[in-house]
Amino acid sequence: MLLVLACRCDAALTGADKLASVYDLILGAQFDRADAALEQACPPAPKVACTTLEVVSLWWRIQIDPDNTSRDGLFADRARAAIKAAEAWTDRDPKNAEAWFYLAGSYAPLVQWEVLRGQRLAAARNGNRIRELLEHALALDPALTDAYFGVGIYQYYADVASAGAKLLRWLLLLPGGDRVKGLQAIDRTRQSGSLLRGEADFQRYLIDIWYEHRPQDALAILKSLDARYPANPIFLERIAGTYDTYLHDARASAAAWQALLDRARSDHVYDSARVIALAERNVRKQRATF
Repeated sequence: MLLVLACRCDAALTGADKLASVYDLILGAQFDRADAALEQACPPAPKVACTTLEVVSLWWRIQIDPDNTSRDGLFADRARAAIKAAEAWTDRDPKNAEAWFYLAGSYAPLVQWEVLRGQRLAAARNGNRIRELLEHALALDPALTDAYFGVGIYQYYADVASAGAKLLRWLLLLPGGDRVKGLQAIDRTRQSGSLLRGEADFQRYLIDIWYEHRPQDALAILKSLDARYPANPIFLERIAGTYDTYLHDARASAAAWQALLDRARSDHVYDSARVIALAERNVRKQRATF
């Protein structure tokens, strides 16, 4: 349960506009531009915010090409450094809600990476740590709308997790969740967050496709993300996969892969050489079925 104290209704993350622009560049797979923009964002935003976004940027590079483990060591080092810097800020200024928010944020890409690499125990523990930190941030300042996103993620997955994951949660004495409240918290950030709207959209797509069994809603979110961030190949890849696996429409899947192939051949997507090989293979695969 979130503790709600005094509300500062005009509260916002410091330097949120510049940070949001950086986040858009990251989601758009414009990583070099994002690195340059970070140099201009902090200040006015706190340095820890930029340190955290550097880790987010590296995580998205990994997420786009998850089978490539060459960045894992660098990622782990930077994630630990970001957590350490954020912890130092909370030690210096324990009543600053932003400090606790960014400490939670520094754990977020680490947890996603741990899930990707099968480190379930560490992911469960750190996921709960994020929840605790964000609830503390919201106790200090309930107007930090972006903080509801991470709380909602925990609430949702703690409720709908598989039997094995629930057993792990029980063994670790982690609190239970609430699917409905989790979705409401995630959607609150999608609608009015200042920094994490795009990230919340992507996580909501994952929920809709994996757990809510709403492929059309998931597809609509992916199409919106692809329209906003066309240089990031992951969104159109997932569109093609959704048509294939969940909607059983080989022609639509082939068309999506072809669109991605055309972008990559024009060098309009990140990591175009890898994407060309992937898209060519999947165009052939889908066309062989009709």
